[in-house]
Amino acid sequence: FFIFGIIDASGIVLSLPGMAGIVLTIGMAVDANVLIFERIREELGNGKGLNMAIKDGYKNSYSAIIDANVTTLLTGVILFAFGTGPIRGFANTLIIGIVTSLFCGIFITRLVFEFRLGRKKNISFWTKSTKDWYKNVRVNFLQKRKVAYMVSGIVIAIGVGSLFTKGLNWGVDFVGGRSYQIRFDQPVSTQDIASSLTAQFVDENGEGMLPTVKTIGNANQVIITTKYRIAESGPEVEEDLNNKLYAGVSSFFGSDFSLEQFNDADGEYGLKASRQVGPTIADDIKVSAIWAIVASLIVIFLYILIRFRKWQFSVGAVAALTHDVLFVLGVFSILGGLLPFQLEIDQAFIAAILTVIGYSLNDTVVVFDRIREYNAHFHKKRPFIDIMNDALNGTLSRTFNTSLTTLFVLLVIFVFGGEVIRGFMFALLLGVAVGTYSSLFIASPVMFDALGKKKEE
Repeated sequence: FFIFGIIDASGIVLSLPGMAGIVLTIGMAVDANVLIFERIREELGNGKGLNMAIKDGYKNSYSAIIDANVTTLLTGVILFAFGTGPIRGFANTLIIGIVTSLFCGIFITRLVFEFRLGRKKNISFWTKSTKDWYKNVRVNFLQKRKVAYMVSGIVIAIGVGSLFTKGLNWGVDFVGGRSYQIRFDQPVSTQDIASSLTAQFVDENGEGMLPTVKTIGNANQVIITTKYRIAESGPEVEEDLNNKLYAGVSSFFGSDFSLEQFNDADGEYGLKASRQVGPTIADDIKVSAIWAIVASLIVIFLYILIRFRKWQFSVGAVAALTHDVLFVLGVFSILGGLLPFQLEIDQAFIAAILTVIGYSLNDTVVVFDRIREYNAHFHKKRPFIDIMNDALNGTLSRTFNTSLTTLFVLLVIFVFGGEVIRGFMFALLLGVAVGTYSSLFIASPVMFDALGKKKEE
């Protein structure tokens, strides 16, 4: 409610990257509430009364919530300052979303609890079946770090090799394409048209090239953009494209349309306009995106250094972010052309990568905060490796609750959201999964190894 109210009041244009910023915000809002509820459960488990448990649960979760949100907020500010186009659109909604979700997570939910407590209502934070979940889990994460390094190293090495040999499937946003405006004699489904044209626009490898199909004005008029045969020109190429375009859309007319009628620009229905379009993402946007991400990494490094007082924490966080981005890029290169949907690199993919960075950072900082808390409590009493393992196990309930909730939402959108955004949702699904993995098996182990002889200091 707050996000869309502010967007509407400020006149911000909501693009697909902007929607990605909202998706990330929703994930972080869920995480803030899960952190609070998990801390309240811990306080109840320690024998405190409901009133005191809720009070201390909020108090003890503030540090992790604020650190996680501030690091992502700083990333949003840097992306807004240095980025342009889709990068700034993402940053706009991310900044608004973080501020509003922090307000709701810290104040609104507490008002709900205090209202119920004031009316002597019972508030339960578990069921009989979930009360003891994760309590007896004792995973030795640090002992398994070399296996994790090896698995991640192999996957990333294969991915980087594929990036250099096979490359990525660059979308129309980067390479340009051809655009066609078609008016039908009845309302049409953009998804059905895209699927039909994919069967016509087949490249030299026998793979269909999914076009972008958008409604313009009424539901019977669409704009079709494709990069099929974009590197070629001449009358024969244009004729071939025109024939394939007609073959792909002719079945969507209510009455029989001949090729001549379809190409009659003076007719009421058919092909109304066509043109060749250049890349919408220019070189300056690509450069600004790179500089924005580099600046964000520097700011993240410095903030974590200030908050956690050790540069090793910063190294672990940046290592996890780099791991996650390379992982997603590598998988997109390896699986390109092998899945029943397109894995294109376009504006939506840029938004997905930025979302992955934000989610991974949020996850890592929450884990680091618990390590710092455990270390302060058990300092000098236990080996640091045991403290870290206990801290990582202590965050499992929150990690899985948040990740599974976010993954479930993304999976629903992936399945039912249509062909056009399937590649975008696949990148988010992959990013959330690998971000959860990296916070436990990459960020924390890298930080531990970087400490070296200073582990007990």
